[in-house]
Amino acid sequence: MRPIFITYVTKQTNASPVDMTKIKRFIKDWMLPLAMIVGASAYLIYKQIPSLAPAGPFLYRTVAFLQPALLFCLLFLTFCKISPKDMRPRKWHLWLLLFQTLGFILLAITTIFLKGAHSAVLIESAMLMIICPTATAASVITGKLGGDMPGLTTYLILINLVTALVVPLFVPIIHPAQDTTFVVAFSMIMAKVFPLLICPCILAWIVRFTMPKLHRKIVRHENLPFNLWSVGLMLAILMTTRSIVHSDVPASYQIGIAVVSLVCCILQFACGKLIGKRYGASITAGQALGQKNTVFAIWMGYTFMTPVTSIAGGFYSIWHNVFNSWQLYRKRKDEEKGIFPVQE
Repeated sequence: MRPIFITYVTKQTNASPVDMTKIKRFIKDWMLPLAMIVGASAYLIYKQIPSLAPAGPFLYRTVAFLQPALLFCLLFLTFCKISPKDMRPRKWHLWLLLFQTLGFILLAITTIFLKGAHSAVLIESAMLMIICPTATAASVITGKLGGDMPGLTTYLILINLVTALVVPLFVPIIHPAQDTTFVVAFSMIMAKVFPLLICPCILAWIVRFTMPKLHRKIVRHENLPFNLWSVGLMLAILMTTRSIVHSDVPASYQIGIAVVSLVCCILQFACGKLIGKRYGASITAGQALGQKNTVFAIWMGYTFMTPVTSIAGGFYSIWHNVFNSWQLYRKRKDEEKGIFPVQE
């Protein structure tokens, strides 16, 4: 008869691999919600520990550096997986560009008649959410959902260029007293966009055509972009939580902006999917229109709009990531049931 202690240890040792497998599966399945919870919790815990306050400036600079660095790596990996010949315009690109451009222009004209009104802030928040370019991580989620990654990445470039042209044209209408010319505003936006959009593309194509062995090693790591995005999402939610906690905006404004951003999120995902469905690109067009570069939206709010509108980007970050988590959950459940949707 074996001692009870040895029997207990043996059972625990045999059970541990199974438990670890379940834990790894749970983390993999719920990566995005966990990243959001960790990001929000990390900042709230930091706020509750006064002794950590002196480290605040250093931590802020660290996050400010890591966010663009992660996005650069993410886009680099995305461009590595995409052949340049596949990056051609699609028919649905035009409809989505018209939706964002005309929606932004109509809302900008509306603000002329609402000068000084409280509702003008809500209109400006909607403007930001409509014209805001597609998120750099949208291609990762699109690929996970079975969409057209090259098509989405092409739209990512197009909408950034359109935003750089449209926003400077209408800033004087929104805020006539602001001394920002078209050339200055265009240069500011391009300076924000170029390093994180064009440079990864150029670098990826250099690697593709001059270092094929390295290129093959890079594309072999299929889950790396998604894992990087999970870290980036955690940092984005951390900064969103910080922005909301430190905001001196009245609660009524925050609630109104949160509702506006939610409505814009639902509207854009729905319209994107509806437009894309006509061209067999429901998933891709939905992500292209609905998943936003909220960090860029926050910057545009501070730079070109009434500063309070910047929190719309923070709230939108929560809404579109909650929806993405649900989409990935639904796809996983369908696959477990043996239902495999047709790839775009």
